[in-house]
Amino acid sequence: MDLRGIDMPYNASNQFIDKNIKYGLEDKTALYYEGGQVTYGMLQDRVKQAANMFNEIGLEMEDRVVITCYDSPEFIYSFFGGIRTGVVPIPVNTMMQPHDYEYYLNNSRAKSLIIHETLWRQISHLRKRFVFLKHVIVILEGAGELSDDTLDFQQLLDSQDIDFQSPYTGYDDSAFWLYSSGTTGEPKGVIHLQHDMEVSTNNYAKKVLKMTENDRCLSASKLFFAYGLGGGMYFPLGTKGSTILVKERTTPEIMFQTIEKYKPTIFFGVPTLFGAMIEYAEQSRESFDLSSVRICASAGESLPPFFAKRWKELFGLNILDGIGSTEALHIFISNRMDDIKEGSSGKIVPGYEAKIVNEQGIELPLNEIGDLVISGCSIANGYWNMHEENKQKFVGKWLNTGDKYYMDEDGYFWYCGRADDMLKVGGIWVSPNEIENCLLNHEAVLEAAVVGDTNENNLVIPKAYIVLKKDVVPSDQLGEDIQQFVKGKLAGYKYPRVIQFIDELPKTATGKIQRYRLRELVSS
Repeated sequence: MDLRGIDMPYNASNQFIDKNIKYGLEDKTALYYEGGQVTYGMLQDRVKQAANMFNEIGLEMEDRVVITCYDSPEFIYSFFGGIRTGVVPIPVNTMMQPHDYEYYLNNSRAKSLIIHETLWRQISHLRKRFVFLKHVIVILEGAGELSDDTLDFQQLLDSQDIDFQSPYTGYDDSAFWLYSSGTTGEPKGVIHLQHDMEVSTNNYAKKVLKMTENDRCLSASKLFFAYGLGGGMYFPLGTKGSTILVKERTTPEIMFQTIEKYKPTIFFGVPTLFGAMIEYAEQSRESFDLSSVRICASAGESLPPFFAKRWKELFGLNILDGIGSTEALHIFISNRMDDIKEGSSGKIVPGYEAKIVNEQGIELPLNEIGDLVISGCSIANGYWNMHEENKQKFVGKWLNTGDKYYMDEDGYFWYCGRADDMLKVGGIWVSPNEIENCLLNHEAVLEAAVVGDTNENNLVIPKAYIVLKKDVVPSDQLGEDIQQFVKGKLAGYKYPRVIQFIDELPKTATGKIQRYRLRELVSS
């Protein structure tokens, strides 16, 4: 849906929060969380206070603020408060290593950081290396204490007035960034505009999920992911519904408990979680009440048909598999509640276009594998400071997804793999190069190459081929030691689940590793 006919100015905070007050929903619960509930009226006040908070510390339009927060009301106050005042919020992964946050802050040139206390303690020793950062605003937990160079989020927020006049932002102004890893392994700042969330809501939430004000959403994917940002925040707010925020790390036990306690109607998961929940239910032999849920959605990686069938057998619920991306903001191809083709990604979501092309950009016939390219008004404005990447990824109105697909004669799209070496593990992109660089820091490792393998459920896991240094003897214990080493250096989900020691890596004449030959070994 093209929103260009609307009156100026346009601000996403008004669209997703203020309009609900105009609809008379001031006393309706917008957010459920462990500490209580937040009504739409309270949410509007807090967002206005957050906007004034940013003004007080001197942030101006298009200044950037990194948000390193667990799924909590503070995340949403900060996100929409920034957008409301023209400041650009940048949510980032809370599961990373300290050097990752140094990259996010310096690459984005963020002037402010909003961060939970436990996370700040992990990176505060790097404070002097955050080149552009002027303000650290800490969300205290319990009886925590601040250092002299930080600000108390709650105290600063509470001191603000609830009256705020939004600046003149427009339809095509920058609203927020999300970081996404790319083929080079360096995270890319994906620039989204003020209108993107409303377009995505109109296309997928309303037309595919048929969301209404009666829906209550629970997203296992966290808010700093594009998938979680929609399912856990702007979809329910954009349809007058409610959302359930879970601060804790996503586990089967936590998800079952949350579903039974808060009674969501829509559950957003990823294939690995659905598989883990199935296993948990089978092993515990407990009876879980999912009767409130009317539909489940899955994205992040291809959903194994076995998971969909077993989930339906256990809980009587369908899972709508689909594909989205950070660049497109959310799902653009999906199965429907009344139109599910197991194993496929479904059909194109209304409001988007898709085609399968060859390397020359020529559209291919049905059932022929090629590159999936899509078009739609929620697609990002581009990557921050990546001129060459932008030329390759954004071609006219088309986004090159980097995925290999084919479309059958009935209009269903079938996923065939990535066009590059990136791996998607548990719904999160992982760079083999990053893992390889980490492995090379181990005292026993001479060379390393990482490719994708599959586990018993046909989901992608990292596999490392390792050449050891001279006189180092391979063993199972050494393999476990190397895995623990990587776990200590990178985010937990990135470690190689399988390690195979080999005498030499296949290479080209110029010394480049031939990963395709390693992938052939995996599949043989």
